[in-house]
Amino acid sequence: MADAKPTEVVPLTSPDATNKPDEAPQKTEPSGGAVLPLTQEPEEAPVEQKTEGAVNALPLTSSEATKEPEGEPTKVEPGAALPLTSGAADSHDGWPTLTAEHPLSKFVVELPTLVKEADYNEVWGVHLASDNSFQTKLILQKFLRANQNDLSKAKDQLLKTLKWRKEFQPLKTIEEVFDKSKFGGLGYILDLSDVPEDGKAVVTFNLYGAVKDNKKTFGVLDEFIRWRVSLMELSLQKLSLSTATTPIPDWNTGRDPYQAYQVHDYMSVSFLRQDPLVKAAVKATVDTFSAYYPETLSRKFFINVPAVMGWMFTAAKMLLSKETVRKFTVLSSGSTLVSELGPDVPEQYGGKGKSLEEAGTGPKMDDKTEVAVTTE
Repeated sequence: MADAKPTEVVPLTSPDATNKPDEAPQKTEPSGGAVLPLTQEPEEAPVEQKTEGAVNALPLTSSEATKEPEGEPTKVEPGAALPLTSGAADSHDGWPTLTAEHPLSKFVVELPTLVKEADYNEVWGVHLASDNSFQTKLILQKFLRANQNDLSKAKDQLLKTLKWRKEFQPLKTIEEVFDKSKFGGLGYILDLSDVPEDGKAVVTFNLYGAVKDNKKTFGVLDEFIRWRVSLMELSLQKLSLSTATTPIPDWNTGRDPYQAYQVHDYMSVSFLRQDPLVKAAVKATVDTFSAYYPETLSRKFFINVPAVMGWMFTAAKMLLSKETVRKFTVLSSGSTLVSELGPDVPEQYGGKGKSLEEAGTGPKMDDKTEVAVTTE
């Protein structure tokens, strides 16, 4: 394996799964610097910004969502039409009563057509059904919120998501075993308590400085994306969408309580190189998560970012909507993260918690030894 060297900036996590599906994710590529993809989540109320230790700190929002499967939800035979509802959401599932004209009511009615066309009905471990089930509404509401209640766009994004999930089979990545020499130490998931505003939160940490060999980590793009999707699906499991009982408010009326945080740690990362392999991985990651994981991420922290690079975020801020910008916080020192996420973060981030290696979870890893083939 090549000698360890500074790695360039690589967004190993979702860009923020809230980009509008019909819009390409916006990126800024200042000369000599790698891109940090910033994307959009329109409806969250801004969270008060902490300025201590921050570089151009941007106000953020709160948490994200998904399920912890405890058994398979009722499955619909692929291609089978689902029974249509009356159009009104006056079910007794705990969701507030909706009029027949409400976008969510219409979405439920049109769901069978989408499921039949995609020949698939699972999203983030929840199997969609048109029986007005609470969990189905939960998923559909996320797609509506991501598209500002535009039903046509929400339907299009859901259909594309269902087709992609049928082909890619992201749930299977949870059981896949990845090469530790390629992906070990790059990503961890922590369950934190005493988080300001939310109390508890699921947080994914992405350690870009842990990449030792760009060719080894990013050389096989599909393998990298499957590892990255595995990390995302595992974090979504912890949000327990399949057992959720609190409705998600309509777009622009309140916070989605089922969302997660992300931390992007750039310690020991070079901002000066742009390896083509890394750029391809960045693009594939951004495209995947902006298209197929709407409303799953809320707050994003960029930490250990050199002060001189703060201008990159400022430049990006000028190109993005205020709804997108308010989600991001940039911290020049990782030790100040404790003020944002509470005392349970590891000591390296200013808290009293165990290290990421001790407390964090992630995709399955295995030491794979390359066997040299010799000929006589």
